[in-house]
Amino acid sequence: MSTQRWHGHAMKSAAALVGCTALVLSLTAATAEARPGHHHPRDTARQTLPANDGWAAQGAGTTGGAAADAEHVYTVSTWAEFRAALAADGTAPRIIKVKGTVDAVSEGCEAFAAPGYDFDAYLEKYAPENWGMDTDLSAEPDDSPEGLRRTSAAQQDRSIKANVPSHTTIIGVGRGAALKGASLQIKDVDNVIVRNLTFESPVDCFPQWDPTDGDRGNWNSEYDSAVVYGSTHVWLDHSTFTDGEHPDSAAPTYFGMLYQQHDGQLDIVKGADYVTASWNVFTEHDKTILIGNSDSESTAAVDRGHLRATFHHNLFKNLVERAPRVRFGQVDVYNNHFVGSDDYAYSFGVGKESALVAEHNAFTLPAGVSPAKVLKRWNDSPLSAAHNRVNGRTVDLIAAHNAANPDAALRSGAGWTPTLRTKVLPSRAVPFVVDHGAGAGRLR
Repeated sequence: MSTQRWHGHAMKSAAALVGCTALVLSLTAATAEARPGHHHPRDTARQTLPANDGWAAQGAGTTGGAAADAEHVYTVSTWAEFRAALAADGTAPRIIKVKGTVDAVSEGCEAFAAPGYDFDAYLEKYAPENWGMDTDLSAEPDDSPEGLRRTSAAQQDRSIKANVPSHTTIIGVGRGAALKGASLQIKDVDNVIVRNLTFESPVDCFPQWDPTDGDRGNWNSEYDSAVVYGSTHVWLDHSTFTDGEHPDSAAPTYFGMLYQQHDGQLDIVKGADYVTASWNVFTEHDKTILIGNSDSESTAAVDRGHLRATFHHNLFKNLVERAPRVRFGQVDVYNNHFVGSDDYAYSFGVGKESALVAEHNAFTLPAGVSPAKVLKRWNDSPLSAAHNRVNGRTVDLIAAHNAANPDAALRSGAGWTPTLRTKVLPSRAVPFVVDHGAGAGRLR
């Protein structure tokens, strides 16, 4: 190489190095600027949702238990202590600090089983060759294997659900705080904050076999890690949702179908409104997030005009579907990183009367997985999906979907423009910022 050519090559390399360094520095600064609560140096347990930070900032905003006095600040390390802190008398703001792993099923599934319940007897009676495929089990008497399963399931339901009152902050202490096998019920309340926790998905100990579900029958399970049901002003931040020690890949098969013991990680249903989910990790799960749980007209009457939610700076990794699946709500999804696996089905489910805005997101999909799979049409509802990148390239997600599904085309234009947003990063910056800032243990 000549001296002149070598000098030019060196100048270009140096320029590239400077550019990369500047990018890393700018992204690090962006992480700090975009991270909720970063500008509040005080106790993280008393941090409130910043102004304009998604739909949960609407109106009076979301403050949780920030105003709690000393008598209403609890530190818990067991499931009994956690439920007692939630159930303590009074409506005053409260802060519940979770220390270590709080296990809702520490005694195992056997602790919930009704006397006489026997899973082998259940399998024998309801095997397709014995029971058939035309009749569900709803009419089975209480002393039948299905009846004993119902009784056992009811005991688990009472034991692992925890009802969250209004004006509450639940926050993990340090890096190792977790709720294991629990179902957090944020039901018919207002003003709740949940931060810095690892949720290990509850395992349904007693799934129900329904031979009439689909062409081959199916196992149906209950319990989401967190449910926002009819509630308003809810902020879910810097938490990790995972199947943990019980992934679907380790589940057995009965009657030719996966013995499914998980439901969702987060559901927003029954007229819930003004929800922000920021800087979380959703990972290793199938049916992840459901917004609106039915197309029925009775449900629509409750959900129309509600189910407004924002998802930003979340990492959706190794999921199958529903990130999220939307009915009715105005849902803003921006600056999230989606990392697909080989069993990836879709990210955004476009459901009945949904008004989804999905912008400035990044997708990392395995080789051979088309960008056309990002969107899934369940109903003919228009959406906005601009400025998204797939494997480093800008992609028109609606056009990609429509090219692959000409008989089920989606329309562009959600009909509304989000205004409640923090700093919006360019989609090329999203993987670095989100991967280094999202999840439990990264709250600062």
